[in-house]
Formats: sequence, structure tokens, C-alpha cells
Amino acid sequence: MFDELIDKLTRAVRQLKGSGKLSEKQITESLREIRRILLESDVNYRVAKNFVDDIKKDAVGEKVIRSVTPGQQVVKIVYDKLIELLGRGNVPVNFSSTAPSIFMIVGLQGSGKTTFAGKLGKHIKKYGHNPLLVACDIYRPAAIDQLKKIGDDAGIEVFSLDSEVPLKIAQKAKKFALKNGNDTIILDTAGRLHIDDEMMAELTDLKESLDPVEILYVADGMTGQDAVNSAVSFLQRLDFTGIVLTKLDGDSKGGAALSIRFVTGKPIKFISNGEKLDDIEPFHPERIASRILGMGDVVTLVEKAQEVVDKEEAERLSRKLEKEQFTLEDFYGQMQQIKKMGSLSQIAAMLPGMGSRFSNVEIDERAMVQVEAIINSMTKEERRKPAIINGSRRRRIAAGSGTTVQDVNRLLKQFQMMKKMMKQMKRSGPFGFNRRMPF
Repeated sequence: MFDELIDKLTRAVRQLKGSGKLSEKQITESLREIRRILLESDVNYRVAKNFVDDIKKDAVGEKVIRSVTPGQQVVKIVYDKLIELLGRGNVPVNFSSTAPSIFMIVGLQGSGKTTFAGKLGKHIKKYGHNPLLVACDIYRPAAIDQLKKIGDDAGIEVFSLDSEVPLKIAQKAKKFALKNGNDTIILDTAGRLHIDDEMMAELTDLKESLDPVEILYVADGMTGQDAVNSAVSFLQRLDFTGIVLTKLDGDSKGGAALSIRFVTGKPIKFISNGEKLDDIEPFHPERIASRILGMGDVVTLVEKAQEVVDKEEAERLSRKLEKEQFTLEDFYGQMQQIKKMGSLSQIAAMLPGMGSRFSNVEIDERAMVQVEAIINSMTKEERRKPAIINGSRRRRIAAGSGTTVQDVNRLLKQFQMMKKMMKQMKRSGPFGFNRRMPF
């Protein structure tokens, strides 16, 4: 997510940060470079110009230039202005005081509306809601089947009707929800390859008849400025309540994310950065700004960890580590929990200073599959006591996992190194981090 933007902006910011003294000329030149980076990243020209002008207004002054750390102060100003650009604070979705709360998912065809409908349903279900997915896209081939498959994977009921127009389907879905105790309705509406009057009239009818508490516009992050232009057209006709950015895992530029909130004035409520139903995040401007400047996003990483890590299991493993009883069985269990948090690339991008390092590096996710295969080829005794794995056992494990003896040796060596590192981290305090502010 934002790989290219992160890489270039991090380099520009690093030059500012490392300067002991700054002149007005240096600041102006650096801001010119930042504007060029933003324009190359497909940020709207007016947005890029206003952004740089606002930074310059605060950065060029005797207070900053004569301060002890002028470079760091300018970086702090860039960070603050990024947050302003993206919208201050997380804006959660609203729920109506009387059930059911109705959410309309709108956008162009191919933007990821149907998948997001399932992600949103699974997300709010975690907080005690009982959502109902409603198939209102009767035009796209297999759209209803796709929603049913997503609903089945998410454990959410899907309402659909044959030979009915979207308005009738939605109205009957509301009656169904009232009868069956669904407190939230998520309407997966039809999109088109372009905006047309027929499409907008259908959405307007749904809005006027059902009075949805949320109308979420799904913007394809890979389309850049086209996503912003389409959002403006939808806003003029429909006045949506929030924005969802999808496919950010495939967009290295990030121009749409930096432009769309400013241009429409509507808050970004969610980002979707993967194909799995759990690949959805509430939008936090300050966290995204931190990622864009290469400072990571430890808060989101911790939240993801809290969702998948069992506290009692973590304490049990901590005790085993203290007693040097941490085994390959425990290691395998930890790997399964890490996989639930997302891809290795996504996790690495949230670590401070790691995003830019991995921007041009393709992390081989298959390496984890190979490790799993090797551990699964071991006996229970071997997993619990790796020290007993001699030459003949290594050959058997390699043959059983479709790997080489060298691969098995490498894993065993890495496991021992990891145990040492974990002991050292435990001695140096929580997470082993030096808790310093990024500025």
C-alpha cells in the first residue's frame, strides 16, 4: 500500500530531518520536490499545491529555522498537514436508533463493492451485530452467486429474489430483517462501467424509499484520479456519507487516497487492502500519515495482534520461553496466528522504518508454506525436542516435506536464533522496543 509514495517521500523527508540547519531556500527546494512526488503519485494538482503551500506557510519562519532541530520540526509539520489532508480522526459508521440500520454500498462496476459488502458484514458482526446481505445487483452476471459465496464464507445470511427490481428486493429484505432479527442491512447495489442516468435513478429511488443511515462510495484505489472524478459525480447526484478505498494492496501510488477526501469533503471510513474477508481496516488518518512517511503503524499492528492472539496462550508461551521450553510446536502455532494478521508484506509495512525498505523487495510468502511443510513432516517428539533431530531424521523430514536437507538445517538454525532473540527482547522490556517518539 502506497509503496512508491512511501519510498519517495521517506527519502525527501530524511534529507530534511538530517539537516542541522535549514534556510528558507532549502525548505522551498524540498517542498518543490515533495510537490513533484505527489503529482507523480497521481495526487490532484489543486490538492498537491494547497498541501505544499500550507506546509510552507508554517515551515518558513524564524521560529522553525532557528530552532534546535529545524529538520525534524518541518517533518512534524508535513505529518500534521497530511493528517489534515486525510481528515482528522477516525469517523466510524453510524447505526440508526431503531433497527434495522441500512447501509447502501455504491460505486462503479469492478470497484470491489460486492467483496466489500461481505467484509463490512463480517467486520460489524464481530461487534455483536446481526447483518443481512442483500443482492440488489441484478445486472452483472453471477453477482448474486458471488454475494452468496461471500456470505457463506463470512457466516452471514444473504437475501435475494429472482425476477424483481432492486427497489422491491430491498423493500422485501427490510421486512425479512424485521421478522428475523437482523439489525443491519447491507445493500450490494449495481454498478456500471460509467455513470449513467439509469444507474443514478435506481440508486436515488433506493435512497428515498429506504432512508439508509450510511451510503458508502467504494473507490477503486488503482484508478487514481478517475476514482476521484467518479466520486464527485456520485456526490452531486447521491450525496453519500462516506468513502471506502479498495485495492490499495495493488496501488503503489496512493494519489486517490490523498485527493478524494479533500475534493469531496466526505470522510474515508474504511480501507480494503487484500482479497480475504478480514482485509478491512477502519480508516485512521494519523496512522496512514505515519505509514506514508515511513514511520510504520504499530497501533494497527497491535490491534490486529489482539484480534488473533489468545491472551492465555500468549502468557503460557511466555512462561515456556522463560523456562527455555519453547518448541517447534509452539513456533508452528505462532505462525498460524501471524497468518491471520495478513501477509508478511502488510505486517512489515506497519513496522517503523520498514515500509520503505520493503518497497522494492518482494517478500516470498511461499517461504512460510515451506516451513509449515517441514514442521508437519516431523513427529510430535521431534517438534517438542528439536535437539534429537539427527542426520537420518533430517533426510526423512526433507523427503516427507518435498524440501532438501539444507532447508531443514536452515529452519532448525533459524529456530535456535529466534529463541535467543526472543529471550533478549523479553529482558529489554515489552516488545523489545525503545519507546521513542517518531519526531
